[in-house]
Amino acid sequence: MNAQTSPVAIALFGATGRMGHSLIRAIHESTDYALSTAVASAGSPVLGADAGTSAGLATPMGIALTADASVGLSGADVAVDFSVAGAVSAHLSACVQAGVGIVIGTTGLTAEDLMAVEEASAHIPVLVAANTSLGVNLIAQLIEKAASSLPRDYDIEVFEAHHRYKVDAPSGTALQLGAAAARGRGETLGPVQTERRGARSAGSIGFSVLRGGDIVGEHTVYFAGPGERIEITHRAHDRMTFAYGALRAAAWLAARAPGRYSMADVLELR
Repeated sequence: MNAQTSPVAIALFGATGRMGHSLIRAIHESTDYALSTAVASAGSPVLGADAGTSAGLATPMGIALTADASVGLSGADVAVDFSVAGAVSAHLSACVQAGVGIVIGTTGLTAEDLMAVEEASAHIPVLVAANTSLGVNLIAQLIEKAASSLPRDYDIEVFEAHHRYKVDAPSGTALQLGAAAARGRGETLGPVQTERRGARSAGSIGFSVLRGGDIVGEHTVYFAGPGERIEITHRAHDRMTFAYGALRAAAWLAARAPGRYSMADVLELR
């Protein structure tokens, strides 16, 4: 949390999704945050409904779901976006116009989306996080250290598992962990290898994906070397862990100057 005593006013994009509902519940159960606006897609069947009731709360929050990204931004300290990649650029524009920073937890961003992030960060603080779990961002540092310390003949494989409805594969978190391993080797992450045939290429970083059931999120990075295997694993048992991390990041970002930030900055891991 930052030093301010009043609740941090949150503008929420993607309010009707799984993470949106988790964030609404996390805001509702805390006195440190308040919901400023709750934005859903223009085609959502629950537009106009109370955001709290829609998220399963027993009592309304007094905030109606809207498709207008600008509604409520004037009263927000910071925005949090867990919508869809195609909507992020518009949300960035609305935040720039309102002078409100934004935490982006939406994954599957395109090169054009990332360019919009860079342009917006010249005017407002922007934090992009493939995963807002504090634990995931900690193990990314461990993975980078392991990759820098182990010989290159240790093969690296990133395994991830999520629920059957997750669209992007490998997940944004898996790519984040793979990128951490590549950095440890002084490299950038090359083309994603979701499928392989034949012998493995030396020095490659591979990705394996499972989609099924209601798995919240599981990631393991394997370092397989001669005669031994090292595994670094994170398992999320409840989506609320991502919500708590996102709110912590939002409170931190609300007090920052314009620029591009990450969860490593929030946790002071750099």
